[in-house]
Amino acid sequence: MAESKYIHPVIGEITLSQTRRATRISIAVRPSGSVRLSFPPSVSARRALAFLEAKVDWIAAARHRLGERYKPHRPFTDEEIEALRRAAKVDLPARVERFARMFGFRYGRVTIRATRSKWGSCSADNNISLSLYLMNVPEHLRDYVVIHELCHTVHHNHSAEFHRLADRCMGGNEKKLRRELRSYSTTG
Repeated sequence: MAESKYIHPVIGEITLSQTRRATRISIAVRPSGSVRLSFPPSVSARRALAFLEAKVDWIAAARHRLGERYKPHRPFTDEEIEALRRAAKVDLPARVERFARMFGFRYGRVTIRATRSKWGSCSADNNISLSLYLMNVPEHLRDYVVIHELCHTVHHNHSAEFHRLADRCMGGNEKKLRRELRSYSTTG
């Protein structure tokens, strides 16, 4: 994956990510206001930046919406992080095991980390890593993240097949749950 920074005259710093995982040009605006432009190797940086240029107003609107939704939070204290870690180590591995049995998934080990960049991940060896900050979201969204990562043990991508499997496991609610999770942040 090739990743670099680009300074846009209106938007500011943007992360350019040319990756094989991308199937199209896409823009992500994070709650922090940071912007990521992802595109596949078959697309030139020039073409991706032209796409970004056409979306400047959309990016500004997304930042505004996120600013309304995500009010600044105070950072977690060390004691709060340790309490979240203890709770996560009890809750999340048991949740993974329950859903793996329910849907017939096979996975390696489960690790709990203080990851702020994403809620969870699944390695090529089917080891699942989950953020301890999941303990701050409602249980049904913890279930969503766990099932999402378990689906990656079958499809190590975000292909149509992956989304069909995830949607089936989530009772036809994958998109709704994904949207709902976006209203939460790992930052406190």
